[in-house]
Amino acid sequence: MLAQACATLDDATAQGLCRSWGISSWDPSSLPNLIDPTAPKPSVLMVRAGLLVGIRTLDTADDLATRWGLPADSMWGMSPFGGDATDPVWEKLDPRVFLRNPRSSLSRPQAAFRAAYHLPRVGSVAVGSDDSDHLRELLAALDCPVDDQVVSEYRDLLLGRASRQPA
Repeated sequence: MLAQACATLDDATAQGLCRSWGISSWDPSSLPNLIDPTAPKPSVLMVRAGLLVGIRTLDTADDLATRWGLPADSMWGMSPFGGDATDPVWEKLDPRVFLRNPRSSLSRPQAAFRAAYHLPRVGSVAVGSDDSDHLRELLAALDCPVDDQVVSEYRDLLLGRASRQPA
């Protein structure tokens, strides 16, 4: 069914009915088994992104990007705050450790948003808000560099934790 849907969307693009198409998945873990190598590839893949995403989703997103040959700007992240930027987890966790300058003046939500671009590596992150100040604050974080070594160490920690969890 996925291959048929991809072909239909690809045909719609070829006919000028849409400019591009993509796949969005909250849990992409089943997608690798559904990929037909002959099916058209999406222009965009959107998956959950950020510090609250598990290693299985992160690894699957990376795998899909590789299989489809999608560059980072064709990878989109969603829900970087797990649905709630005011959740108490953001007061207990300091995501500024993921920045090259952990003493940055960025707020915790800004740092979490910025880190989401690396968990998994995506070119865009979708957030929902009716507060333009919140969106403006998040956009201000985009110029702050993330420490790739810390991201790598964090993913290693997630992988180690997952390997110790019962199936």
